[in-house]
Amino acid sequence: MDKQQEYVLRAIEERDIRFVRLWFTDVSGRLKSVAIAPAEVEGAFEEGIGFDGSAIEGLTRVFESDMLLAPDPSTFQMLPWRDGANGVARMFCDVLTPDGEPARTDPRAVLERQVARVAEAGFTCYIHPEIEFYLVNRDSEGRIRPTDEAGYFDHVPGGTAHDFRRRAILMLEQMGISVEFSHHEGGPGQNEIDLRFADALSMADNIMTFRAVVEEVALQEGSVATFMPKPFPKEFGSGMHTHFSLFEGEHNAFFDPAGQYQLSATGRSFIAGLLHHAAEITAVTNQHVNSYKRLWGGDEAPSYVCWGHNNRSALVRVPMHKPGKAQSVRVEYRGIDSSANPYLAYAVILAAGLKGIEEGYELPPEAEDDVWALSDVERRALGIHALPTSLKSAVAAMQHSDLVADTFGEDSFEYFIRNKRREYQAYDAQVTDFEISQFFPRS
Repeated sequence: MDKQQEYVLRAIEERDIRFVRLWFTDVSGRLKSVAIAPAEVEGAFEEGIGFDGSAIEGLTRVFESDMLLAPDPSTFQMLPWRDGANGVARMFCDVLTPDGEPARTDPRAVLERQVARVAEAGFTCYIHPEIEFYLVNRDSEGRIRPTDEAGYFDHVPGGTAHDFRRRAILMLEQMGISVEFSHHEGGPGQNEIDLRFADALSMADNIMTFRAVVEEVALQEGSVATFMPKPFPKEFGSGMHTHFSLFEGEHNAFFDPAGQYQLSATGRSFIAGLLHHAAEITAVTNQHVNSYKRLWGGDEAPSYVCWGHNNRSALVRVPMHKPGKAQSVRVEYRGIDSSANPYLAYAVILAAGLKGIEEGYELPPEAEDDVWALSDVERRALGIHALPTSLKSAVAAMQHSDLVADTFGEDSFEYFIRNKRREYQAYDAQVTDFEISQFFPRS
């Protein structure tokens, strides 16, 4: 037994923990959980905990249903909202086959494989996300309403959002997740909390924890937190702009003091990879029908494949470099939304960027103008292409992608496409109020 496992067993006894929740996700990014007694934890470390994998979206077929959860002791944390007597802790798990091999359909394993590829290329990836979400209530008629009418950076005396963010951040910090910034976002009831950078796998775990904490705090305050990309048609969508940097040891591989915007050749090729493969990874970074109402709804959501320096209409942005801080040079991918499965989304983004480095992709000229303000003719002349406009077109672009298929593995790739097809086909089959109003106008 290693030292981390010993620490967990000792902490369980010393803190009077009565339940240990084992967390993992399905292919869609929903958090799954099973609680075990403290006496079962040592056995879980040694042999895993068996469960029916066929009951979890995308994990395995019925005739291969037996699977194991292997808890990762490095992710052990108390759940602050279950603190006190009869405490509860959690650990993230890797999903294994009965013979102890990593399940190729486990989203966490998909990211672990990609992180290993990045490491083989000599890099360590660090990630810093800006996570947006809405706080809402239901009115007496059952309609969803935002909890406030505030806007970007507004300070609302006595506002519920201040107390909410404070409580959520304190809980996150109790769980070892550092927060960098928090503020009210542009939409009514919309908030943003930015997590301090961490390695790719830790950050994906942190995002899943973040969602659980935010939802728990919202419920305690009598509201609901939603990570839906576009809950209100006339308000801002919720994105998860994410900053990426690659390090070679202590050296930021994206930094070159002589480069344009202090961006190295490695950083330029990484961006070129993101742009080259943007369309085929969009079904992963924007995995729902509703995601495309954010992408194509204006309000600073990126709709076109281009990059720029401090250009917030671009899909990829190179933030301003702080003089004397080489470590701060990074690349911001603005397409991903708050509902994405972070394990799969970060895996395909890293795969695209790494492909650009390995193949030496050339970075096209930057977009200096507001891309939304350009005409279609002007965008074509600049070589700027549109992102997919719907989940259907995004899946069509993904289904021929060798890069995504290789990153996911065959089983996850095929399941993901089937799952997304079911979603957009169910959506297409609906008869909406808009259609009814066209044929049955009010007299």
